[in-house]
Amino acid sequence: MRFNSVSPANLDVQEVDMITNDRSSVAQGDAILADVTPQEIGKQGSARKGVDPNEKHLNTDHLLGDLKGRTISGTFITIAAQAIKFLLNLAFIMALARLLTPKDFGLYAMVTTMMGFLWIFQDIGLSTATVQRQQISHTQVSNLFWVNVGVGSLVTLVVAASAPVIAWFYREPRLVGITLALSITFLLTTSAVQHIALLNRQMRFGAIATIEVTCVLGGYLTGIVMALSGYGYWALVGANLMQVVIRLVLSWLISGWQPRLFSRNAQTRQLLSFGANITIGNLINTLARGLDNVLIGRFFGPVAVGLYSRASILLMRPLEQFTIPINSVLVPALSRVQTEPERYRRTFLRVYEALALVSFLFTGILLALARPLTLVVLGPKWEQAIPIFAGFTIAALWVPLTGASTWLFQTQGRGKDWLFASLLCSTITIAAFIVGLPFGPVGLAIAYSTAGLLFGTPAVFYFAGRDGPVTTADLWSAIFRYLPLWIVVCSVTWLVRLPLVNSRPLVQLVVSAPLGLFAGAILICVVPPMRRVALSLVDILLELKSRISFFNAK
Repeated sequence: MRFNSVSPANLDVQEVDMITNDRSSVAQGDAILADVTPQEIGKQGSARKGVDPNEKHLNTDHLLGDLKGRTISGTFITIAAQAIKFLLNLAFIMALARLLTPKDFGLYAMVTTMMGFLWIFQDIGLSTATVQRQQISHTQVSNLFWVNVGVGSLVTLVVAASAPVIAWFYREPRLVGITLALSITFLLTTSAVQHIALLNRQMRFGAIATIEVTCVLGGYLTGIVMALSGYGYWALVGANLMQVVIRLVLSWLISGWQPRLFSRNAQTRQLLSFGANITIGNLINTLARGLDNVLIGRFFGPVAVGLYSRASILLMRPLEQFTIPINSVLVPALSRVQTEPERYRRTFLRVYEALALVSFLFTGILLALARPLTLVVLGPKWEQAIPIFAGFTIAALWVPLTGASTWLFQTQGRGKDWLFASLLCSTITIAAFIVGLPFGPVGLAIAYSTAGLLFGTPAVFYFAGRDGPVTTADLWSAIFRYLPLWIVVCSVTWLVRLPLVNSRPLVQLVVSAPLGLFAGAILICVVPPMRRVALSLVDILLELKSRISFFNAK
């Protein structure tokens, strides 16, 4: 069950409370961050004099002087970058869906699914350790870098050696070349993990946004050009490789951090232990979540995998890109205030409730508009993917909130709890796939979504809330409070679309979606708790606007 919303290939691990203005109707009371006096800042500055130049990439004391401002501007930058990436991704999906065949996507998905079982080793939880740790040295980060590179090199060799086995398993010889080409991505990606983590630790979100947008644009352009040139499934491979290469080059250039040689006396054992727990948990999670594509490829062939994988991505990719901006800003910010329990809890819950309101409002239209949405984005030849996408839409109820609950594991250094939660949830996911397999790709999608809602979410909430300032009851409150919003939006959208079922898919979308969202907006205005959260979001936008005006004036 894939609860972590951040793809390892993107940023690995990344407070709207810090964004909220003191005049917010919800944010009454203390500001999220304690005021730092000029004297304290001066002391911090003096303490930093004479520090090894390498340590400037690790120090976070200077962030405390304007942590709220950095979070606000970082949120704006990250949201803007994700919006650009979302549009680029949508354009890429629409273009490649028309230039390639379901079988092309299926061949690519067969390999990437198998690689996905090992993909977690590109990070092995060490980027989270770098971001979360209150104090860390240049030598320790250098050691983590070399551990990342060593593991990446080993995985590259393992994947390359397994190319014939993968081809034999699927009975498809073309998979040998695809596997060999993609195996190098492990080494390239692991070589940039600590550079991205240091940028994240120092909340240099503008630099991270530049890297991410550039590598996505470069990769997608490469894929489209190759598809137009008739390279077929190799266009997908080329897009992947180009993204990884660009990310590696830019992360080294922009970060400026250079690792030193490995040292045995750097006291990195605790960091490695934390990373090991995160990695094992994520590996278990990945093994379970990738089993569906393996089963479909083995029993139903590449065309079925292509249909299933595109339907899954059509839902999961937007959800990931919606939560990544929040995740990338909130995890470093919460890590900086983890020693203040009440402030930590208030910060997390304000963001969590805002996330629940926005996600339930917009995902309420997905089930009702599964058919026209699939046809508009993917094209008419993907009609068989419609029921698969419809089955996945139930996952939109729990994916954003369970993903947000994992921030508690990351920012509190609770690797063992994450391991136990992953083990239980993975068992639930595997059981769901076994139950759904006899009913084909549609059955797997429905079984996965339903099991995640009824069994996986309670498991994650229990482990996430059993320790620390945020409780399990806090996590459940958002689902029960905002579930009526999802029901209203879905129902109204469905009723509006009924008279339009014979109209063109685009017409159905343009008419039904706005009316469904409008009905949800009315409910938000009527229900006081929803209205208060919505007003706090308005204050956030006003704060962002004022800061943008300030920067423009400068």
